[in-house]
Amino acid sequence: MTTGKTILIVDDESAIREMIAVALEMAGYNYIEASNCKDAHESIIDTKPDMILLDWMLPGTSGLEFTRRLKRDDLTKEIPIILLTAKGEEDNKIQGLDSGADDYITKPFSPRELVSRLKAVLRRATPLGIEEAIEIEGLLLDPTCHRVTANQASVDIGPTEYRLLQFFMTHQERAYSRTQLLDQVWGGNVYVEERTVDVHIRRLRKALGSAHEHLIQTVRGTGYRFSTRTS
Repeated sequence: MTTGKTILIVDDESAIREMIAVALEMAGYNYIEASNCKDAHESIIDTKPDMILLDWMLPGTSGLEFTRRLKRDDLTKEIPIILLTAKGEEDNKIQGLDSGADDYITKPFSPRELVSRLKAVLRRATPLGIEEAIEIEGLLLDPTCHRVTANQASVDIGPTEYRLLQFFMTHQERAYSRTQLLDQVWGGNVYVEERTVDVHIRRLRKALGSAHEHLIQTVRGTGYRFSTRTS
């Protein structure tokens, strides 16, 4: 049985990537591979993995610098990262964690340890609304049954509007541009015009009705945000 989660393995040694891939497959995870940071970044934009297993020592850009870069970018900073490295000294571990990595595993490691640490990081990184239901002012999104209700009444909502609402409800009180919403909801490898976002926002507000449409707020000059505040 698969978990539905995709893990990006970034390591320049094919034997290590293969070992990790086997362990992930046995544990029910999907995986993609990259041997350097350039290919890894392209995979991240295209597939938006649920986690990155990242080797510290890579050709060109190091895993440490790549971690810093990903954590500075609004589109990628929430993706959890586990650094894999032969550097076992305490200073190196602190340096890795300070760069923004969520965990640190010293080589050599067992596949069982890797999967166990991976599961722990995913649990910490998964917000309500992704695997567990989230409710805001009587608006309930339940991902297990892919259903939305408003004050216990079923909401008729399309698949794109559902993904848009799920993203908003798990990223509250922050303004997102149309381009950011396209990347996060539609995916970086899909060409959609920015005005398409406006169309789906209107459909989403209509589906939510007068009791909850105010939660999807227009931010002039920026885009949209999901907020329970009126000002």
